[in-house]
Amino acid sequence: MPLKFATLGALMAAALLAGCSTTSSESAKDPVAAESTSSRCEALAAQFAIGKKASPELLDQARAKAGAQNARFLKPTDMITLEYRSDRLNLNTDNNLVVTRVNCG
Repeated sequence: MPLKFATLGALMAAALLAGCSTTSSESAKDPVAAESTSSRCEALAAQFAIGKKASPELLDQARAKAGAQNARFLKPTDMITLEYRSDRLNLNTDNNLVVTRVNCG
């Protein structure tokens, strides 16, 4: 029985270590190319959305003008995660879905 646990433990350790290895060396060769694919968000360019009703068209226009990769509407009651993403535009709305604030993150 202890042999089974030892074998199972060794198998799990090997699987975990195999998941940590990288097979692609492209990002290691050219780190500048990897960074250039992401764009930073410029919230000032999307300030025009303040006071407007939330819509998919407004979200797409604001995302494009801000240069963000992603965009989202945040209602007052929405639960959000605390990670910061420099390529994401946030359009905060009130309960009537009117944009009140624009920021990146």
